[in-house]
Amino acid sequence: MSEFLETDYDRVKRVRTALPPEGLFEHKEWRISPSALELSAVQIEQLENLGSRLLVFQKACNLLYRQSVAGKAPAWVAEWLDAGKPPELVQWSRHGSIKTKIPDVIRADLVMTETGWALAEIDAVPGGVGLTAWLNETYADLGEKVLGGREGMRDAVNRLLPNHDVVIAQEGAAYRPEWEWLLGKDRVKSAEDYHWNGHPIYRFFEAFDWPNLPGLRESGHPESPMTPPLKPFLEEKMWLAMFWMKPLRDFWRSELGERYWKDLQQIIPESWVVHPEPLPPTAVFPGLNANSWGEVAKFSRKERDLILKVSGFSELAWGSRGVVVASDVSNAEWERAISEAVQAFPKQPRMLQRFVKGKVLQHPYWDEDLGEIRVMKGRARICPYYFVEEDKAVLKGVLATICPEDKKLLHGMKDAILVPVKSAI
Repeated sequence: MSEFLETDYDRVKRVRTALPPEGLFEHKEWRISPSALELSAVQIEQLENLGSRLLVFQKACNLLYRQSVAGKAPAWVAEWLDAGKPPELVQWSRHGSIKTKIPDVIRADLVMTETGWALAEIDAVPGGVGLTAWLNETYADLGEKVLGGREGMRDAVNRLLPNHDVVIAQEGAAYRPEWEWLLGKDRVKSAEDYHWNGHPIYRFFEAFDWPNLPGLRESGHPESPMTPPLKPFLEEKMWLAMFWMKPLRDFWRSELGERYWKDLQQIIPESWVVHPEPLPPTAVFPGLNANSWGEVAKFSRKERDLILKVSGFSELAWGSRGVVVASDVSNAEWERAISEAVQAFPKQPRMLQRFVKGKVLQHPYWDEDLGEIRVMKGRARICPYYFVEEDKAVLKGVLATICPEDKKLLHGMKDAILVPVKSAI
C-alpha cells in the first residue's frame, strides 16, 4: 500500500483552513507558505543564547537610569530618556515599588545578514504574540519542528497572565484579534474606557498613549498590578546608541560582563543619538567622522548607509513609521530630515543607526493570483520571543517575516511571508 504524500498545496490549504474566522490581525494579510523557515543549528543556538544577554542588558538599562536619577551616573542619561515625556509619567516610572521591574516578554527584532544577526531594536510591548502562538501550533500540526514547541507560546502566556485582562489602546487595535484568539474575548479590554478595580492587567499600549487614557490614569497607581511596568524610558530605541557611548563603556562592561558586552557589540549596529549640543572643534562623532550634524546632513548618498528613527514616546516610533532610510531620499530630503531631528530633540529624540542589509534567501509561498506555489527571494526579520521565567529569558517561539528583496524596511506587509522558525529534523 502506497504512503500518502502531502503536497505543498495540501499544506497551504491546511494552514488557510486553520485561520480563525475573525482573523489574527485587523485588515492585515500576508503570504502563506507551506513550510516554516529552517535555521542552522548554529543560528538556533545563537537565538537561544541571546535571551540571557538581552535580559541582562534590560536590567542594566534600568539600573543606569536609576543611577542617573540618583546622581550616581551622568545626569544627561535620565535627561535624554525623559525628554518630551509628561512629568506625571516620569514620576510614575520612578516609583520605588517598580524600580527593579522590567518587561516579562522581550522581543528582539533581528535582521539576518550574511555574517550573522543585527539587532535593530528591542520591543518591550511586542505585537505578534498570538500570531506566533498560532503559527507554532499550525505548523507543528504539519509535522514541522518549530522552535519553542507547539504549545510553547501559549503555555508561557498562560503562566505569565493567569487571569490578567489584556488592555489594548486604539493605536494597537489591529492586534486585538490575536489576543482574543489566544485568551478569549472576555479578557481583552479597550484601554480608552478601562478603570482599574485591582485586577491585574497586561499593558498592550505604548507609554505615549498614557495621557489619552483618563480611566487608567484616574484609577491606577504604580503599585497597581501591571505588566510590563509603565516605564517609558525602557521603550526608547536610543539605548542602542547609549550602548556605544564611550563615557558609559565602563558601566556596560561592569554590568554586562566582558563576554556579554563583546557579544552585544557583534550584533548591535553602530548608533548615535541626534543631540543638538555642539562638539568641540577637535572632536568627531565616532564612526561618522563628522564634527556636526550639519556635516552628516551633507553626506553623499554613497556615504549614507544610515537609517534615522524616532526613538520612542510617539505613534511614529513603531511599525516602521517615523523612519528615514538615508540612501533612499534626495540630498535635500536628507538635509531636512537631519535638521528636523536636531530641532526636535527637546520633545522628540531621534537616533541614527548604521543601516544593515539583510541576506537574500529563498522561500516558497502560495501565489493567490496565479493559484500556484512560487519561490520568493527575500530578506528576513527574525523576532524571537523570550519570556522571563525564574529570572531566566526562555525562548518560546520565533516569528520570521520574509519581505521581498527590494524592500529596505522589514516588517509585516501584504507581500511578506509570515512563518515560524524550525530546526532541521
